[in-house]
Amino acid sequence: MSEIFLQQFHTFGDVVRYTNFSKQETMAKLGLPEDVTHELVSRDVSVGYYALVEFANAVPTPDFFTEECRWWDIDQIPALLFDHNDMIKLALKTLRRQLSYQPIGYNLLPDKFTMPDLQQLYETILGQLLDRRNFQKRMLGYDILERLEERKTGGAHKAPYLYRFDKEKYEKALADEILFVG
Repeated sequence: MSEIFLQQFHTFGDVVRYTNFSKQETMAKLGLPEDVTHELVSRDVSVGYYALVEFANAVPTPDFFTEECRWWDIDQIPALLFDHNDMIKLALKTLRRQLSYQPIGYNLLPDKFTMPDLQQLYETILGQLLDRRNFQKRMLGYDILERLEERKTGGAHKAPYLYRFDKEKYEKALADEILFVG
């Protein structure tokens, strides 16, 4: 993946960051003795980033401290160590707010996609259904999409047109922070 949307969203530095498990439970889960870490670490600061990637093309890879690393539905994420669940909630909240002033989708959709594909992406991020006609009218009004003469094939119903992002106009919309979904 050469092009990735990576956004810093918050710095976390609370003194107490043990939200789901006690310090003792956290150290045990990490396989570390509590007394040693107390002497080595007095306070941690984490800088939160989120990336927009096509999850099928990104392979989660565990690190030294991780038993399992995989994709989770946002509503089914288990209790994580430290304040990591809070980080995920704030990242999602920030992404949802960002949808109101920046286009999303260039890195997440294939080169050619349908309007229902784009709408499904926005609905997934927002966690709510959007009116089809209003969504299409609004997205076309931003002038960042190019409707192609070809249609999606293989469906039982009338085949929808395919679209693609106009990269130059998309980049300008990102830079200008044009209001999008509202």
